[in-house]
Amino acid sequence: MKPLTGIIVAIMLIPSLFVIVGSGADVKRTTNLPQENRFEKGKNIYNEKCVVCHQANGEGIKGAFPPLANSDYLLADKKRAVEQVLNGSNEEMVVNGVTYKTPMPPQVDNHEDAVAVINYVLNAWGNEGGTISVEEVKDIKIKR
Repeated sequence: MKPLTGIIVAIMLIPSLFVIVGSGADVKRTTNLPQENRFEKGKNIYNEKCVVCHQANGEGIKGAFPPLANSDYLLADKKRAVEQVLNGSNEEMVVNGVTYKTPMPPQVDNHEDAVAVINYVLNAWGNEGGTISVEEVKDIKIKR
């Protein structure tokens, strides 16, 4: 009976080998999981502070709150995005051809949280915006 058990176990493990060795597509799919975890802090901040205006899908509310998904304005200047999360914004902005005038209050109290949420947004909803580091924004003064 023991040799039969070994054969059954081997047969059950063969599909797992294909997943581990797999094609490039399989490797890409499995390596995306840790990257998603990289943005977990930012996702939590987004869900706590930003989702009401910019919505769970990042599409905002046209004419009131700008989209963050596929946003030409956001993707054009990561550092500006961090500054706006830190200090808010009262400036009029044009996002994907639509003008937004609604002020945004400061959302976080420190550079680390601002970078975390912006890095999440830069990589959510199909955005391929890369990342920004705390080192790159340490010169932004927090105004209150």
